Amino acid sequence: MLDIKNLKPQYVTNEDGEQTAVIIPIGPFRELLEDIEDLAAVAERREEPTISHEEVIAQLKRDGLLPD
Repeated sequence: MLDIKNLKPQYVTNEDGEQTAVIIPIGPFRELLEDIEDLAAVAERREEPTISHEEVIAQLKRDGLLPD
């Protein structure tokens, strides 16, 4: 997850001195987009049923993806 303190944003202001836009380096911008996508995926799956870690391991073993 991106550390917001390291963004070093630059602000664009209008003639009244109001901030109207922000400029950040492309690397942190891409990290922010990835974080937003991850959060959206979590939100979309919030209502899905969960299974225990033990059940995941058992399923992987049954499917031959983990050794017995």
